[in-house]
Amino acid sequence: MYLVAIGWMYVVLMAAIVEALGSDGTVLGAVFTFLLWGLLPLTIVMHLLRTPTRHRERQARAAAAAAAAAAADGSAPLDPDGGGHAAGEAIAPERKEP
Repeated sequence: MYLVAIGWMYVVLMAAIVEALGSDGTVLGAVFTFLLWGLLPLTIVMHLLRTPTRHRERQARAAAAAAAAAAADGSAPLDPDGGGHAAGEAIAPERKEP
């Protein structure tokens, strides 16, 4: 992803240099070429491509904060084996013969 972004910025930079040094080009035109063909579209694309990562990071931060809050007030469920299932009876109930 970053390699394509670097390549695109290189191409836009070269176009801006040609715009600035061309016979009917101007430095102002080069600046606008760089901003409107390079920087602005690239920031939008990179923001959109990073959206799933930002979403996962936000969920991980929320889960970590909830776990820390639960551990701080002692309401964290006891799950000694980490299996995620409901805890059963530690000792089987005694059955009486009829």
